Amino acid sequence: MEETLAVLPVSATGRVVTREQRDFFTRLPKVELHCHLLGAMREETFRDLARHYDAPIPADMAAGLYTRGRKPVGVLHALRAMEQYLLRRPEDLARLVREYLEDAAEAHVRHAEFFWNPTVTLNTHGLPYGEIQQAMVEAIEQAERDLGISALMIPAIDREAPPADAMVMVEEMLRHRHPRVAGIGIDYRENDGPPEWFADAYGLARQNGLRTTAHAGEFGMPWTNVGIAVEQLGVDRVDHGYTVIDNPVLAEGLKGRGMLFTVVPTNSYYLRVMKPEDWAHHHPIRKMLAMGLALHPNSDDPQLHRVSAAGAWELMYSHMGASRDDLRAMMLHGIAGSWASAERKAQWAAQWPLEFDMLAGAVEWEEGPSLRR
Repeated sequence: MEETLAVLPVSATGRVVTREQRDFFTRLPKVELHCHLLGAMREETFRDLARHYDAPIPADMAAGLYTRGRKPVGVLHALRAMEQYLLRRPEDLARLVREYLEDAAEAHVRHAEFFWNPTVTLNTHGLPYGEIQQAMVEAIEQAERDLGISALMIPAIDREAPPADAMVMVEEMLRHRHPRVAGIGIDYRENDGPPEWFADAYGLARQNGLRTTAHAGEFGMPWTNVGIAVEQLGVDRVDHGYTVIDNPVLAEGLKGRGMLFTVVPTNSYYLRVMKPEDWAHHHPIRKMLAMGLALHPNSDDPQLHRVSAAGAWELMYSHMGASRDDLRAMMLHGIAGSWASAERKAQWAAQWPLEFDMLAGAVEWEEGPSLRR
């Protein structure tokens, strides 16, 4: 996969990433906590499944979907087509899991927690949830044996569907409870599904010991969505959360609570609405970093954003102004905020800083003034 870093606007820091630094970002031990399975579908897999099912998808969709310029186009309509036409068997989803974990392992991701959306797949094709989950679990377990990467699934509520469908999703998860399925999320267009609509589904999940996260404050939507996700939905972490910067009191409170924000430097919204010369300088992630919030960078839709997990980390340094110390802190934030077992997290927290220090010590770093307060 050719990464899109070269076509992004110029860095606000003026930093030019060296070959040694790029190698560091690849070899850095890391978790990935914010990745969508559909957005990790390889282009050849898209084309292969479209041919296999003779899917009524425009011939130019793949070319447009897997090309990313400075003003990326929206991909939600394409994701809907993928759900409707390409994911018809449990083995199709298992293939996506296997290929995503292969790609993540190449970027030295040691543990991944990824989203998938059951609602359309179940409603359109009538596939039993338990069969899909089992196929995906087997792919996860095979990847751990073959590649040494552990993983957890996060079924995500489709916020464009009725709240009743969210309850069905959680009920199916509970009916087929599996330790590889750690909790729930919510995604798709935040504009069309405010978080409070799904409080009952989140309550049911929490009551039964499932972990929770939510996309909030993503599409320029107000900071109140972040507050609702935290206070009403009771999330353990926030995906995106950028508009929290518009309420410094809320941001300071969440900083004090150690709330983790899984951020995405290649987020399409800000690349579209900001001028190239302003993007890296005024991106909310820079302000979140300056506020001292607990951040962790992720690829989101790696194949569609044309970015690896390592590339997301690189952008935090090259464009968002993170220092070497910030990078080390973000690695630890990822460990603390992951839903892996306490034993694994303790092991990572003991070992990974030593790896980080060894790798980072072999690289020259350009350090400007700290962004943090």
